[in-house]
Amino acid sequence: MGLLSVAIWMPIAFGALLLALGRDENASASRWIALVGAVLSFLVTLPLVTGFDPGTAAMQFQENLSWIERFNVRYHLGVDGISVWFVLLTAFITVVVVIAGWEVITSRAHQYMGAFLILSGLMVGVFSAVDGLLFYVFFEATLIPMYIIIGVWGGPRRVYAAFKFFLYTLLGSLLMLVALIYLYYKSGGSFDILAWHKLPLAMPAQALLFFAFFAAFSVKVPMWPVHTWLPDAHVEAPTGGSVVLAAIMLKLGAYGFLRFSMPIAPDASREYAWFIIALSLIAVIYIGLVALVQQDMKKLVAYSSIAHMGFVTLGFFIFNELGVSGGLVQMISHGFVSGAMFLCIGVLYDRVHSREIASYGGVVNTMPKFTAFAVLFAMANCGLPGTAGFIGEWMVILGTVKVNFWLGALAATALIFGAAYTLWMVKRVYFGDVANDDVRGLEDINAREFLMLGVLAVAVMAMGLYPKPFTDVMHTSVTELLQHVGTSKLPKLP
Repeated sequence: MGLLSVAIWMPIAFGALLLALGRDENASASRWIALVGAVLSFLVTLPLVTGFDPGTAAMQFQENLSWIERFNVRYHLGVDGISVWFVLLTAFITVVVVIAGWEVITSRAHQYMGAFLILSGLMVGVFSAVDGLLFYVFFEATLIPMYIIIGVWGGPRRVYAAFKFFLYTLLGSLLMLVALIYLYYKSGGSFDILAWHKLPLAMPAQALLFFAFFAAFSVKVPMWPVHTWLPDAHVEAPTGGSVVLAAIMLKLGAYGFLRFSMPIAPDASREYAWFIIALSLIAVIYIGLVALVQQDMKKLVAYSSIAHMGFVTLGFFIFNELGVSGGLVQMISHGFVSGAMFLCIGVLYDRVHSREIASYGGVVNTMPKFTAFAVLFAMANCGLPGTAGFIGEWMVILGTVKVNFWLGALAATALIFGAAYTLWMVKRVYFGDVANDDVRGLEDINAREFLMLGVLAVAVMAMGLYPKPFTDVMHTSVTELLQHVGTSKLPKLP
């Protein structure tokens, strides 16, 4: 069994163990098993980066076994510079989520932890699948644990939110399945994604494939106008669910663009890039304005996630190295920052049981340690230089200015809106005089909460001050991808 298989199946095995043996009576044993499972699964992924060769764009740590022989479906795994960091991010966030739900989840803790561990394994599977059908199986399977997490441990409207999340993402993915089957027949009976990358396709076929993939991935990112499921899902999901949803699940869609849309249909990608750029800029500007008027903290951060992911899709479709690398860096940093923002809201919610901004005010007076963390993450969310949030956005804006100054200027306005809604929330929640009795009685964070926020604060600062390890690993793969997308795949006329 290779490293990638272990990284996928270890958390799933621990999750299944918890579901089989865990009981409400021995909840603390379940928590410890989940923590051991999450930490081991994270440690397994570290050799992927330490043993990674950044000098090649080829797939590394490959495993290729026959799975469904009749249809030539293979259990083919591998990671390149684009996907390796996401495997690590997934495993890392899972550890944080287990710690976050330690005291908060009191009913059926074993099922809650088990669902997250299984989800973690499935998401690693999405990032490391090199076979089209295997990718699809993992991609769809991630829906099930998330649906259960929102539907069981969520807020009062959790069933509505879980259904909406499930239906939106499923409808989009059905078109992707049709596209995968078309490519299977077109390539002479192969599901190998790398073989599809080389397949010559006429323009009409490319256009249809591009929009089929777009339907699946745009809902997942979510891009404007198919974003409406996200605020609902975030508001109702438990804190851990929101963290995983924002930090990793939104990335599956953006990753799909880089793995499928751009390399398989490069001509269509260049032809319709304007369409994606337009939607990205609407997401960045309009959603920033929508976030300004939110009363619910979770909704505000959910809308800010959509705006930040608009940067990612913008960076990908301007087709220069700065843009694509910036988009990838933005995905990783957004994983840390938005995850941390939701954890902060979770800490407040556990104490006051309200997410409304109006229920707070002057939190700094009673929770100074916590406020220090919360303000740091809020600054990173605005894109303050020196924090992880700045690097990706800055690279994308630089890349966009290279292509077109006015597009870059429009994208840069997002930083102003981002600062506006984030700082406006910080001012009303954390600063000023204590406005109500709930805040007066608050206790500062305990050692467990300090640990989870501290780990993320280190990650946000380290990435902001020294992003080189991240960009070095992805550099060769990004260059290779752009060369590939720049070459036409239209069949040569005789």
